Amino acid sequence: MCAIFGIAGADEAANLTYLGLHALQHRGQEGAGIVSTEGTKPFIHKDRGLVGDIFNSEVISKLKGHTAIGHNRYSTTGGNTSENIQPFVMKGSLGWIGIVHNGNLTNAETLTKQLEKEGSIFQSTSDTEVVLHLIAKSQKRDLREALVQALKQVDGAYSLLVLNSSFLVAVRDPRGFRPLVLGYKEGKPVFASESTAFDLIGAQYEREIAPGEMMVVSLSENNSISSFFPFANTAPKRCVFEQVYFARPDSFVFNSTVYQTRKNLGKQLAKEQPAPNADMVIPVPDSGVYAAIGYSEAAKIPFEMGIIRSHYIGRTFIEPRQSIRDFGVKLKLNPVSEVIRGKSLVVIDDSLVRGTTSKKLIAHLREAGARAIHLRISAPPTTHPCFYGVDTPTTAELLAATNCVEKIRSFVGADSLGYLSLEGLLTVASEKSGDGFCHACFSGDYPCPTSN
Repeated sequence: MCAIFGIAGADEAANLTYLGLHALQHRGQEGAGIVSTEGTKPFIHKDRGLVGDIFNSEVISKLKGHTAIGHNRYSTTGGNTSENIQPFVMKGSLGWIGIVHNGNLTNAETLTKQLEKEGSIFQSTSDTEVVLHLIAKSQKRDLREALVQALKQVDGAYSLLVLNSSFLVAVRDPRGFRPLVLGYKEGKPVFASESTAFDLIGAQYEREIAPGEMMVVSLSENNSISSFFPFANTAPKRCVFEQVYFARPDSFVFNSTVYQTRKNLGKQLAKEQPAPNADMVIPVPDSGVYAAIGYSEAAKIPFEMGIIRSHYIGRTFIEPRQSIRDFGVKLKLNPVSEVIRGKSLVVIDDSLVRGTTSKKLIAHLREAGARAIHLRISAPPTTHPCFYGVDTPTTAELLAATNCVEKIRSFVGADSLGYLSLEGLLTVASEKSGDGFCHACFSGDYPCPTSN
């Protein structure tokens, strides 16, 4: 999962892109970059780390021009190395081209081998570079046409921003796996993975880029926008896990408010998986908070913040030489013993993947005095890996892939365990967004080929 942001025709394009990436930091923390242009020349800066650490006023001042695109990296294809940080910028027969990408191309390995046989030299292990090489090999003399030709050869998930001296292009794959939205700031077009980036810079949300849509901003024609649908019509398969976990709760994603969707998931969970005689509902912060609010309202059980999360954990920390049991979980999540002592708890989380964190957390809750713990998950069991842009473990590492609910309950140490059904998840997700979600991580129903 990554974040992309772009703006055309703005006086402070690089600074606004920096702010947009800051608002989208939750989608990727490994690296970030921006490429800007004043027409004929690109200006680029990228590095490993967080947005606030990479960019300062001196760096921003060197990113000249009125148009820019940026990227936050979260590695799914390719390792966490400097050469994989985007934007990628290439110079070729079409001039210079910059690109940022959110998603995973499922046939990238096959295309890479083919391109290397034909003489292409790759500078990274990222699937995004495949698109650049396909553009470079195109016989089309127009970026728009070359990009369409390139994308017709790839499969999988992509929300892309592509920039050169003439155009800023935003395009979403025909299934619409990953979100991409359009807004305007003082009449200037803005694109972002989520609408929360617009809130920070004072832009107005316009609409979602449709699956399979290509929007072209002509930089030489007063930033006029045209829209095309150059790909074969395909049933939409938007990633439902965006609504469950990944998107920020203050975002408007897939035509619905993430906050309300997660709250409604909690309400549905309370209907499907009640916990009789419980004293309070507590979330695993921060991901379980909004579902826990909904569960509390529907079940009429008091809501409390019985677990406090530390928001000040750096990328590294020094563990004491004398072993402290479950140090990592204690560093991040700490029960409030005065709140939970002697109580029967409904503990709400958004997902349960490997189960190791849940197991340790439940042990801590018991040590803090909880009388009973009923674990409730606001999504179905995660049984399959994702190949479309979420870095989920392999099947062997997924607890629910090889264990029934009772075995999982026993492993994590809860008194009871209940998941939201797939039917319940899709019912809630579709209330405002309509049908057409990818739920392969829960069902194994992959919308397109997953092997290279």
